Amino acid sequence: MAVFSEEQRLQIFKELVAIQSVNTDEEKVSAYLKNLFEKHGISATIIPVDENRTDLKAEIGTGSPVLGVSGHMDVVSPGDTSKWTSDPFTLTERDGKLYGRGAADMKSGLAAMVIAMIEIHDQGLLKKGRIRLMATMGEEVGELGSRTFADDGSMDDVDALIIGEPSGYRIAYAHKGAMDIRLTSTGKAAHSSMPEQGYNALDPLIDLLHDANHQFRTTNKKSAMLGNLAFNTTIFKGGDQVNSIPAKAVADINVRTIPEFDNDVVDKLLDQLVEQQNTNGAKIVKETYMSQPSVETTGDKKLIGLAQEIGKQYAEKDIPSGAIPAVTDASNMLRDKPKEFPFIIFGPGSNSVHQVDEFVDKQMYLNFVEIYQKLFTQYLN
Repeated sequence: MAVFSEEQRLQIFKELVAIQSVNTDEEKVSAYLKNLFEKHGISATIIPVDENRTDLKAEIGTGSPVLGVSGHMDVVSPGDTSKWTSDPFTLTERDGKLYGRGAADMKSGLAAMVIAMIEIHDQGLLKKGRIRLMATMGEEVGELGSRTFADDGSMDDVDALIIGEPSGYRIAYAHKGAMDIRLTSTGKAAHSSMPEQGYNALDPLIDLLHDANHQFRTTNKKSAMLGNLAFNTTIFKGGDQVNSIPAKAVADINVRTIPEFDNDVVDKLLDQLVEQQNTNGAKIVKETYMSQPSVETTGDKKLIGLAQEIGKQYAEKDIPSGAIPAVTDASNMLRDKPKEFPFIIFGPGSNSVHQVDEFVDKQMYLNFVEIYQKLFTQYLN
């Protein structure tokens, strides 16, 4: 008999969305989940990572094998809340959909995993092995939480990993890498009528980005599974007055990498472009402030096949598998794991991730509680 009613399952999800963990304050989510686990006799550990920022680890079962399950506790900013149809931090149902910041990415998946673990524990459904939840901070920016789990040995004895990112009724076992890079160009201010007395910080930066766009976007390197590398300047700032030569210009770049054109190659090529500009008199400094490698597993047939079989019962259609473009905590958590390591991304969601009026289908969320219960136990048992 189920431990939680449908109403209680929705209430837990609602209370998680109400915690405004916008790129911070994951400690509040950790405390909420620790309290929930301990009400059911499950020990949970809060792991400090940074100020007001924590990971959470909880485990049920004994012995081996160990199934790792993971979801992140942070969300992105809701942006201009006046554009939302309802309060982004109040989970609101409309026409069978549940709206709120993090509804899809990914407090629905996190809630479903936690509830499934409690249901399995309280009903004594796990006959073999352990289920280890690794709830992470900072996935949206930097992925420091998953790096902490990789560094502290939490993944060393894990035999398979499921990340509950919002895939919906499809499964992913590979994704691109990601890099965030900042280029800072320093010039010398002067009156625009006498530009020879200054040095325009914008000019060499514009030239560099033009060259970079050409080199990164015309490469013939391509991944059969992940496609092409993506290179985009996403922030560009320079100057502060129209009649003054700008003394500083800054560009932020986001790169989505593939194994055939990996993070190290991107760094080296950009270093060369910076050096070319600096040789000609520019003063440009490059900072790579986030670098996560791509993930390309071979697709474990047992784990994927079981997830497809169970998922089809609820989706009432075949569950496809493949790659996704977005980066996940797997970049850190699968570090040093072999290419054939059993791994999937599978969780409730929609295509509204990071958007105004983000939502998840109500029935999909409830279905994933059941899917996870069956998937976790059948894989281990």
